[in-house]
Amino acid sequence: MAKLLHYPLDALSRSIRLALSECGVEVELVEEKPWEWRQEFLAINPAGNLPVLIADEHGPIVGAYAISEYLSDVMAGRDGNETPGFRLFPGDARSRAEARRLVDWFHRKFHDEVTAYLVEEKVFRRFGPQSSSPDMEAMRAGHENLRYHLSYIGHLAESRSWLAGDAMSFADLAAAAHLSTLDYLGEVPWEEHEAAKNWYALLKSRPSFRPLLQDRLAGFIPSGTYADLDF
Repeated sequence: MAKLLHYPLDALSRSIRLALSECGVEVELVEEKPWEWRQEFLAINPAGNLPVLIADEHGPIVGAYAISEYLSDVMAGRDGNETPGFRLFPGDARSRAEARRLVDWFHRKFHDEVTAYLVEEKVFRRFGPQSSSPDMEAMRAGHENLRYHLSYIGHLAESRSWLAGDAMSFADLAAAAHLSTLDYLGEVPWEEHEAAKNWYALLKSRPSFRPLLQDRLAGFIPSGTYADLDF
């Protein structure tokens, strides 16, 4: 069985967990604490980032971008096997380009402007080698940026069937992965963003989300809305 090296509250890892589940690919989850910089892990991935998929004897596939493209190729039958089911980047060339644009938006822009502030400050600082209190200025910036991003998600959700277009794509999973990490920590003002909330509720009710909703992190109790499908 393939292995996925991940961290439970790492949003990029979560997006791949969702993608693997939607594609019907079973993996063994192996937790890796990103702040430890273990030599054994760095030997696999010198960059030290997550997630890492070890699918076969040919070596690791490193990072959410590379893994998503690998899964897209495999599920599209480019390895010689036509496989029906979920497509990470569905539709025509323009539709696939839009899905990839939004994946980049969430995994880079959203991460840098929101997740890196709220999750890394609140969680990684606490467990890291030099444990310290969160930088409150960074937290305030993350909260302000989050409202902007929730408004954008709401705009996309109201103008399209799914974030990137007519079909659910990896863009939806990437966005939901980031919001799920923030929701665990009780950082999402859902009451102010009804459209984004309604879209997220659709994702949250999918079977692929169930394992994520069962995640628990020592020292952090999930928010009341985290596992509630009727939040």
